[in-house]
Amino acid sequence: MTFSIGQNVIDIEIKALKLLKKSISRNQFETAVNFLYKTTGKIIISGIGKSGHIASKISSTLSSIGSSSFFLHPSEANHGDLGMITKRDCMILISNSGESSELINLILFCKKINIPIVSITSEEKSTLAKQSSAVLLIPKSVEACPLELAPTSSTTCTLVIGDALAITLLRKRRFTSKDFLKLHPGGKLGRLLLKVSDIMKTHKLIPLIEQDKNVSEAILEMTSKGQGCVGVLSKKYNSLIGIITDGDLRRFMSKNLLEKKVTEIMTKNPKTLSPDTLVDEAIKLMNKQSITNYFITKKKKPIGIIHLHDIL
Repeated sequence: MTFSIGQNVIDIEIKALKLLKKSISRNQFETAVNFLYKTTGKIIISGIGKSGHIASKISSTLSSIGSSSFFLHPSEANHGDLGMITKRDCMILISNSGESSELINLILFCKKINIPIVSITSEEKSTLAKQSSAVLLIPKSVEACPLELAPTSSTTCTLVIGDALAITLLRKRRFTSKDFLKLHPGGKLGRLLLKVSDIMKTHKLIPLIEQDKNVSEAILEMTSKGQGCVGVLSKKYNSLIGIITDGDLRRFMSKNLLEKKVTEIMTKNPKTLSPDTLVDEAIKLMNKQSITNYFITKKKKPIGIIHLHDIL
């Protein structure tokens, strides 16, 4: 029975989302997005209670993907924080009933300085809806709570509308993974969005040797730099023309290997990466091509090297 109760809650919330998809006004959604997109200041989001928690999450999502935003607690707004709102901002107010008394002064202040209000509510004829520039209605009377008291489906629908607004703005602003990196420099995701130029070994740490050298000298260079390979440079242009790996040494093992020229055993035209390649893409290429390192080149000249171990 316990499990079936849980499943029933999920079913009700899915039903609410299906109702939301069918009922949401295209005109009101596009109007809301246009207000938010044209905002030159901040997107300010407010709500009380559970709506406040959802508002805070939506604000965080917007800021993380290029639409600067902050959460304003309505009680704090009534005690001086109204001063945080400027004429360049846009307000999103969340209230299931549309009659939360804590939002009244926020509504009045927005009207006073003439900034748009986007509301998320289930009551089309509520005070909040009537005072809004755009109204995003959520289904009513479909709470998963059997007492119809604890906000459940209504907060889920509100959260989904927030995500819909955020992703629509992301697409309109042409926000890219590179833009995302600037705002998320920490954590695993941030590291994967780094460029190879951010982590590559450079200058004297790059294993390189000129094309007229012997294999014995290449082995010394390879061993001293610890990358498991050495790049071969053209003597005239200093460009990368080949690579020798541990595997190449094993394949060409013979009594006179050390006296051979590096050009006799090198792999010509090695695979390289540009400095702007993302680390995530480099990992995918390493796995796909079954190699563990890349030289980073600019106009065919090596400027760095990365190894899978460096990334990990």
